[in-house]
Amino acid sequence: MELGNISKPTYGPGPEAPGSSTPGLVTMAHGFLRLVQPNPLPVELINFGQSQSEFSLEEDIHELLFYELGFLICAAIGVLLLILVPLVGCCFCCCRC
Repeated sequence: MELGNISKPTYGPGPEAPGSSTPGLVTMAHGFLRLVQPNPLPVELINFGQSQSEFSLEEDIHELLFYELGFLICAAIGVLLLILVPLVGCCFCCCRC
C-alpha cells in the first residue's frame, strides 16, 4: 500500500449521493422543500452562551418564525385537514338524505 506524499496529501472527489430508484419522487420532494424554505438558516440569530436583552431575543424569535413561515403554513394546513376530513366524512356517513 502506497501512502504517497504525507505532507501534501491529494484528495479525490467527495462522496456522491447514492442513486435512487425513484428520481422523480426525489426531484419532487426537493422541489417542495425549496418552495417551502428557499432561504438558508440565519445562523447569526442563534447565539449560544451570549447574554441578550429580552427585546433582542423577542426580535430574533420573530425573525426565526418568519424564516419558518412556510413550514408553519404547511403544518396549519395539515392540522386543518386532519380535523376537517374526518368531520366531513362523519357528516356524510351519518346524515345521508
